[in-house]
Parts: sequence; C-alpha cells; structure tokens
Amino acid sequence: MREDAEALDIRDVTANWVNAEVLQRQVDERIKALADLSHTPLFFGRLDYLHAPGVELAEGAEGEQFYIGRRHVHDADGDPMVIDWRAPVSQPFYRASKKDPMDIALRRRFGYTGGELTAYEDEHLSDPAEVAQTSKLLQQEIERPRVGPMRDIVATIQPEQDEIVRSGLAGSVCVQGGPGTGKTAVGLHRVAYLLYAHRERLARTGTLVIGPNKSFLHYIEQVLPALGELEVKQATVDDLVTGAQVEVRGADAAPAAVIKGDARMAEVLRRALRSHITPPTEGVVVVRGSRRWRVASYELEDIVRELTERDMRYGAAREALPQRIAHAVLVQMERSGEAPDDRVQDAVARNTAVKAAVKEIWPAVDPAKLVLRLLSDADFLAEHADGLLDEEEQKTILWDKPARSVKSAKWSAADAVLIDEAGDLIARTHSLGHVVLDEAQDLSPMQYRAVGRRATTGSVTVLGDLAQGTTPWATRSWAEALSHLGKPDAVVEELTAGFRVPTDVITYASRLLPSIAPGLAPVASVRENPGEFEVRTVTGTADVVAACREALAHEGSIGLIAADARCADLAEALTRAGLSFLAPGEETTADSRLTLVPASLAKGLEYDYVVLDEPAAVVDGEPDERTGLRRLYVALTRAVSGLLVIHSAPLPPQLGLEDTVRS
Repeated sequence: MREDAEALDIRDVTANWVNAEVLQRQVDERIKALADLSHTPLFFGRLDYLHAPGVELAEGAEGEQFYIGRRHVHDADGDPMVIDWRAPVSQPFYRASKKDPMDIALRRRFGYTGGELTAYEDEHLSDPAEVAQTSKLLQQEIERPRVGPMRDIVATIQPEQDEIVRSGLAGSVCVQGGPGTGKTAVGLHRVAYLLYAHRERLARTGTLVIGPNKSFLHYIEQVLPALGELEVKQATVDDLVTGAQVEVRGADAAPAAVIKGDARMAEVLRRALRSHITPPTEGVVVVRGSRRWRVASYELEDIVRELTERDMRYGAAREALPQRIAHAVLVQMERSGEAPDDRVQDAVARNTAVKAAVKEIWPAVDPAKLVLRLLSDADFLAEHADGLLDEEEQKTILWDKPARSVKSAKWSAADAVLIDEAGDLIARTHSLGHVVLDEAQDLSPMQYRAVGRRATTGSVTVLGDLAQGTTPWATRSWAEALSHLGKPDAVVEELTAGFRVPTDVITYASRLLPSIAPGLAPVASVRENPGEFEVRTVTGTADVVAACREALAHEGSIGLIAADARCADLAEALTRAGLSFLAPGEETTADSRLTLVPASLAKGLEYDYVVLDEPAAVVDGEPDERTGLRRLYVALTRAVSGLLVIHSAPLPPQLGLEDTVRS
C-alpha cells in the first residue's frame, strides 16, 4: 500500500501549482501514515461470522471471516485483508460474549513476541458446550513489561471501555476512572474512533488532546500515530492560554492561585472591561461635502444601550458602533432626498469624527493591560469585585509590587488564564471539533472555562479521577467541573476495573480513599498476578540506592518516585553510585530503565516497578494534608508489577503503621 502511494503520479491530475502542492502534501501524509512500526503486527484478531454481515439471515447462508487490526489493509486488487478495529464489523471483537455472541461463531486472539506471531487463542462464542474462560493472552498483554512510551490498547479494549470509545461525536463524555482503569487510553482511542467515523468534519474543525504537563504528553504521543492518526494536536492548559499574550515567569502562593482560579473572577473581569464604556455626553457631527449631519447625544445613548444590552463581545460591539452611527446618518440622508448606498455608510463609519466618538465611548482594551490594572490597582479591583470578593480576598490577589508594564510583569499561570478569559470577553475564542481533557480533576474553574471556550461548538471527552486531585483548587465533583466547562449535560461514566495496578498495591493505596475521596468506590484489580509489594524501614539514601539496584534486577521500567524537595539529594546519590537515570518524559530503553520522578510529575505515568521514597515527605510537600495524601495516592499507584515503599520517618497514619512484606 505504501509503494502504491509512493508511485502515484499527480502531474496529469492537477490544474495548477496550488492544487499540486495540496495534493502532494496529502500523498506525503498518506505515505507517512503507512510507515511500518517495528514490533507492531498488522492484525491481532479474527472474527468468524455465522452469517455475512449486512446480508439477511437465511437458512444455509454462508458466514464470513475477518481479520481485525490497527488499520485497514488491502491487497494489490483492493480487496480487504485486515479490517480497521474501528469499523462496525469489528465491534463484536470487543463486545461479543457467550451471553450475546452477536452472530460470531469464533473469536480468535493472536499473541506476539517482538512482532513475531507466537500464540493464538479461540473462543467458540455460539457453542453452548464451551464454557466461558478468561483469556490468557489478554492477561499476558496486561502483564507485559512497560519499556518506552505508552502503547495502544487496541487489542485489549474491554466491553465497558468500548462503549465509551464508540460513543457519538455530538455528545460530551466524562470518564471517572481510578488508577490503572485505562481512562487515558480510552480517551485516546475515542479520538482515533471519532477521526475514523467523522474524518471530514474533524479535519475542518480540529482535534486537541490536553494533558497536565509536557512529560505526560511526551509519554502518550505515540499512541495515535500507531493507530494511523497523525494530525491530532497536543497541549497543556498553560500552552493554550499563554500563546503570544504573556510569558509566565512567576508563581502564586496557593491562596492567591485558588482565588484567581475561582469562577467569580470571570464576573470581576467582565465588570472591569465594561467599565471602559463611557456614556456619550455630546453628539457627533459628520461633514460630507457641503452638508453637515448631526447624530444627537440621545441617539448615541440609545445605540450604546442597545449594544450593551445585547451582551455582545466587547470587540464585536466596538466594531458595530461606527456602523450604527453611520446608519443613523444615512437615515437622515434618505429623509433629505439622497439615496446613499453601502459604500457611503462605510465611508461615514470611517469618518474622523465617528472614529473619535467611538474611541471616546468604546475604547480598545488590551486584555493583558486590563488584568495588570486589576492586580495592581487596589481601588480598581475593589470597584469591580464589590459583592464578589471580600477585602481579604482582594488583598490576597493584589501584587505587593505593581509591575510597570505587561512585559515587565512576572505573570503566573493563573494570571495567564485571567488574560485568556479577558481576551475571550473581547473577541470570541476559536472553537474546535473535539477536545480530550486528561487529568481534568486538577483544573480550577477558570481553567475549565478556558478549555470549554475552545469547544463551544464541539464536544469534549473529560478524563480524570477525583481521588487524584492534587491541586488546592481540585474539583469536588464532576457536575461542578462540567458546569464550568460549559457541558453540564455530559454523560458521566465510571471505570472501576483496574488493569494496571496489582491487587496488593491497589488495596494498600485504597486505605487513603476515606480521607481523600470518601464517596468514591475503590478500584478492583482484575490482575491474576497479585504483584510484589513491600514496605521497608531504611536509614538513609544509601538504602534508597540499594533498593533501586534491587528493582533493576527485574525486567522492565523502574521509577524512583520521591518528594520534589528530596530529588536533588537522591540524584546526587544515584550519580555517586554510578546508576544512570532518566527524567520524566525521557524514553526508557533496554539500557536506561531507571527514572527519577518528582512526585509532582508522577501523575499519568507508569512503571513496571516503583520504589517510593518517604511517603511522609510526599504528603508534607503539599500546602495541605488532603492534597498531600492525594499526591501520595498517585505515587502509590504508578506500579505495574511491584511496589517497594521505603521510609525512615513514620508513615502517614492513614496508611497504617505496620510494615508489610508481600511477594
């Protein structure tokens, strides 16, 4: 298929050089999408239908056989050899069961080692004599060691996951999933499915995946290309809101960040922006040739009042104002017997007197300068926060040393979100066709609004776990989050089957749930292997290094997770001991398998074996105990095969005091 694409000659089918460039780009993208991926087989399953799909059931009707793979593959004659996993005919591979065989006689799963076919497994779904069994190949795939970036789960999607993946584009979906339930993979595969089912529409409107940080985005960036989807953009919320507006160089204390992230700030900004509108005190005189046309102040007041009551974007109303004034002049011209057309109206709108009036009544406002003034001028803030923020809250967000200009200000991430909100009040933000928001529980109401305005005409897939909210402003409920996002009617789905974290590990971590998310159901691990688990008392960093050496004796990736404040000392100790290590987001290889992970960056990542250093330090590194315990919950649930918890300080009481050894 790739050779056919490379051999295409487009010289005789393009009318001009522009068409040729566009078509050649499409051909190049097609060739790139058809690239071979090492160790990635073309098919992973087979379905034998009792009757050919789409054909009316009749006695003696023949069945049909399909191979299922990551993408469509056809032979030299164009006949299909492998069916795309997203096609309707592939759905029974994920949904069919002994109770509902969906007209499937045989489902076959193929097992691979390094890209080589090594096993297969059959299920005769329509045979009542065969007893339903757990798939060994499915378990082996789940247990397979993690080395390198996140991989797709297209061969192991479960029925409850498939329902979410194949839900329609029109509706928004929120997926609540505990550690290891596959919510991130479900979100990415949903994007791949939507691009398959609605390719032309999403090609026009765009698709975006939003993650918590660059390390996380780097970890997941190869999933969609492996499924043949190359055009999906990735970003963090900070990437979205900074843009060309401001450079983030500062940081807020937690109390200030919480207030700046509160939804009340949206109304403060709206009031501050609208305060720039000044009621006209005198009319406008337009001179054209020998005639003078006057629009009285009361007429201008009516025009301004109408534009204000329509609650248009500030910038759109400002652009409409000169046209409205010009229209009032044209009405007078027509009454006097003239017959002005649209060109005359445009000329009047550009008249010096009209432009001066617009500048006086409805001046241009720069969003960054508006936020700068709010955070610098106590009186200006007090005027527009009246009844919204109390005096103490206003004092908390005011800068101690007001900046002189937008460029010199040390903007924080929360400030950038405020500027983005102000920018949207002035000019509407471009909306995309579909947005995936991962680790959504950590966003503030103002950040939800920033994401939501990028999907006002599209849909969203929200992924998160309320128990893993590790910011002081983490959302308390999905209903509240979806309201701020502008998608209150989104369907909330819950995934409770854990495929990544071993039973003993998730059971230990779940001891924290009553303290961090009282109403949340614990994850139930479906892993047959309980995993290796140990809690060990140590005396110093030498014991941490020894634990890492011990973990490296196992196959797969190793993560040393520690409180951010301890990472520098641990890095030095590892270096002295001659143990090379990676930073989060750097790709693990067979030769470099150890990653030193600050607890603040652990979310969304996974390692075969995790050494967790000093749980109490992880908790103490956060501004409050609940946030610290949630951060610890995240760190405890990054392991795929084994977890070693090491400590010299007492463990947080929520975990219990006894040491545990389990293997």
